[in-house]
Amino acid sequence: MEFDYIIVGAGSAGCVLANRLSANPENRVCLLEAGPEDRSPLIHVPIGVAAIVPTRHVNWAFHTVAQPGLGGRLGYQPRGKVLGGSSSINGMIYIRGHQSDFDDWQALGNEGWSFADVLPYFRKSEMHHSGSNAYHGGDGELYVSRAHRHAVTEAFVNAAIGAGHRFNPDFNGDEQEGVGYYEVTIRDGRRWSTATAFLKPIRERSNLTVLTGAHAERVLLKGKQATGVEVLIKGVHLQLKARKEVLLAAGAFGSPQLLMLSGIGPEAELKPQGIAVQHELPGVGQNLRDHPDVVLCYKSHDTSLMGLSVSGSPKMGKAVFDYLRRRQGPLSSNCAESGGFLRTDASLERPDIQLHAVIGAVDDHNRKLHWGHGFSCHVCVLRPKSIGSVGLNSADPSAPPRIDPNLLGHDDDVKTLLKGYRMTREIIAQAPMARFGLKDLYSKDLHSDEQLIQLLRKRTDTIYHPVGTCKMGQDEMAVVDSRLRVHGIDGLRVIDASIMPTLVGGNTNAPSIMIAERGAEWVAAAGGRS
Repeated sequence: MEFDYIIVGAGSAGCVLANRLSANPENRVCLLEAGPEDRSPLIHVPIGVAAIVPTRHVNWAFHTVAQPGLGGRLGYQPRGKVLGGSSSINGMIYIRGHQSDFDDWQALGNEGWSFADVLPYFRKSEMHHSGSNAYHGGDGELYVSRAHRHAVTEAFVNAAIGAGHRFNPDFNGDEQEGVGYYEVTIRDGRRWSTATAFLKPIRERSNLTVLTGAHAERVLLKGKQATGVEVLIKGVHLQLKARKEVLLAAGAFGSPQLLMLSGIGPEAELKPQGIAVQHELPGVGQNLRDHPDVVLCYKSHDTSLMGLSVSGSPKMGKAVFDYLRRRQGPLSSNCAESGGFLRTDASLERPDIQLHAVIGAVDDHNRKLHWGHGFSCHVCVLRPKSIGSVGLNSADPSAPPRIDPNLLGHDDDVKTLLKGYRMTREIIAQAPMARFGLKDLYSKDLHSDEQLIQLLRKRTDTIYHPVGTCKMGQDEMAVVDSRLRVHGIDGLRVIDASIMPTLVGGNTNAPSIMIAERGAEWVAAAGGRS
């Protein structure tokens, strides 16, 4: 089988690439996804995220290696294994990051990646609920709406204001700092993933082939030219040819793994697995960055909060009825309805922590369930100094990659998270939260720095924002250039969150879509002359 473009990964970036490149009827485009079609109701009912994240349902459910900064624990890394990728299992929060994050990318030598450069591409994708303005698009495919607002959500925002933080009506507007309500990729009570937004409307294009259950095993090379992809479909190995380009959009774990399986990467990583080096590229798999996150977890007597109880059953029954009838109510919630971007030190130029307030008690990625009802609040470090890596456990493409995010490996990250934890406790102690009778499950009697740091090492993990493992740049550890072309290999690009040279200060789904919008234009303009 032969195509002009083969896209590996139908996630946040891949679905956008498929849409944009197949818009030209002269292009034959193939989109590969290792997971199934996105038919599960848990995907489309927003509250279903609470059931998907802790399980292997449409989820790679990776684990990290033992993390010294977490007391030797294994971290957990859920990633979408389904059409839509992680946009089909994430918390649906639409955040771009701080404007200066993109200026930082340009300052690192990546021309054309300043905030002024990328803003038009954020706007291009977006269909904002309030229409078009200087910061938002009104005509894109990605619907961005207001989140459902539980009473505890409004109480949290008022409590944060009472603690001295300013209200911010738009985290993606002129200024990011403050507290407020998240906007979400939900439309009419249903998740609006990239598969729903970008792929479903164009699925019948005759020049687009979408293959699910298709596990890419290696990029085919002829010398220093990418010529296609070897893929496993229903137990059969197929070689798909790409006349123009192969585009990797398999994410911060999948893209570097596939490069290394193809012999592209550091010899020190390939040789132990018996993989012949086709192209030495030492930065592949390096520079893994992720947001370390800890959750403050509380029990509550309020049965309107999410949870399990006999007394709460009537309210849950009503919630199901409301959703089936009007697609409204708690089941239309993304769970993390409000939050904020705060500075732990007034001398900082931009926020260094982010909060996600959740209308239920989320413990260990919701893998540890508590009887009753509750509330929780995530705190994460936005620009951690701890840097990890992705490698190979095996030359077998079906084996998971070796993931080492090095969470809390740098003392400064611990100090920042500690400050954030104290700030969050101060917010939750304010009067507006009193009516919910919150009882701290883990830190009630812990007050000293030593006690809290010990707790942080026991309870911190990711908040699902891995990036950077095929970083963009011109230095010796860069994997792609500023047009996302793999250094030293023709006809091959990486277009996903792995190209971020540094981590943005916020959730990573919206930036991944922007990266795909940019990449699609460059691919189309090149016309196969990469």
